[in-house]
Amino acid sequence: MNKVCPVPQAAAAPTLAPLDGDTITARLKELAAFTDVPGELTRLTLTPAHKRAAAQVSFWMREAGLTQVHMDGTGAIVGRYPADRADARTLLIGSHIDTVRNAGIYDGNLGVMTAIAAVEALHSQGVRLPFAIEVAAFADEEGVRFLSTLTSSRAMAGTFDARSLDDVDQSGISRMEALRSFGAPADRIAQCRRDPADTLGYVEVHIEQGPVLETAGAPLGIVTGIAGASRGHVRIRGEAGHSGTLPMPMRHDALAAAAEMILAVEARGAADADALVATVGTLLIAGGAVNVVPGEVQFSLDVRALNDELRHRAVADIRAAAAAIAARRGVSAVVDIGHDVPAALCHGPLKERMAQVVEGLGLPVVRLPSGAGHDAMVFRDILPMAMLFVRSRNGSHNPREYAAPADIGLAAAALYAFLLKTAAEMAPPA
Repeated sequence: MNKVCPVPQAAAAPTLAPLDGDTITARLKELAAFTDVPGELTRLTLTPAHKRAAAQVSFWMREAGLTQVHMDGTGAIVGRYPADRADARTLLIGSHIDTVRNAGIYDGNLGVMTAIAAVEALHSQGVRLPFAIEVAAFADEEGVRFLSTLTSSRAMAGTFDARSLDDVDQSGISRMEALRSFGAPADRIAQCRRDPADTLGYVEVHIEQGPVLETAGAPLGIVTGIAGASRGHVRIRGEAGHSGTLPMPMRHDALAAAAEMILAVEARGAADADALVATVGTLLIAGGAVNVVPGEVQFSLDVRALNDELRHRAVADIRAAAAAIAARRGVSAVVDIGHDVPAALCHGPLKERMAQVVEGLGLPVVRLPSGAGHDAMVFRDILPMAMLFVRSRNGSHNPREYAAPADIGLAAAALYAFLLKTAAEMAPPA
């Protein structure tokens, strides 16, 4: 007979075997064996390796006590841990299992494994909560194979764009064709939507992907929100010429102008360094040659901040700086922002509850924003959401990314304690 959960002390959580960091790390390594490229972890969405990984995750979910484990219309694997009552609401937890090319083993996968571990800890004690738990292993967060991304979490949020089914990969295979080959019931994507009235929220554990927690000496961090992003490119047109015959005062050098604009982008980011980042990551020189004064140059622009007003103001400042530099140098400059996503702030009560359980584990409470995007961001203004970061080394999206087993165990313990605390706060007063 299932027990209604007691109100335990959070510090007791690490004693439960499913929350052991070494055990979770071993599963992460086992999952990493499912790759489309031998010798590295490359598991793009809806590939054969992804299908094998999905089957393994399904097995672990069932083993942990999750029921109704199934593949949804987007290729995500979802399992349910029933509540102690029939009319209960549902809390969503999880992350993604697709990867970038030549990835590390933690990004996304860690959130799925800690979610399964937390449920397994409940199941091992025969504990049911006053809410159901759904663990999701999303299929499409990285956006490497197709142009559109976050399709699994968007479907769950009810914001799936059916046009993404027509996206094609480099081999000309459409997302719809890939879903059919994968075995996903794409005709039932609309059924993925969760009713906000029946859903408590979404919680995701993820490696930090940056150096803040490592610098602070803290294993876990409370995410305050996911930064909004403005992304596009700047195209500069000058006048090409022979490097040996065109006098310096008569030049309209697109590359020299671009160099000055790139420094202006850096300076604008530095002006609000505590709240904003501004990056140029690519530079293209049309017809570039050692003996040609460049006539056309294009560079990328990526501006992120948790404050959307600040971000938009920074983009406006960069536009103005580019225009001023172009006028002075006798070139033209067009700033084209093709991607503008608002910031997604974490839900106050969920965020504070997570901070309390981290503190209950005897750990420092470090709060930090996420500059990277995550599945959690799609629930903005739809469902309450929160994130817990785990200290990582060597960044992310590379095979050297690393999270220590001890830190992983603490993350699993914190998620488990979060579930119990949520249950306790829902209980009627004695």
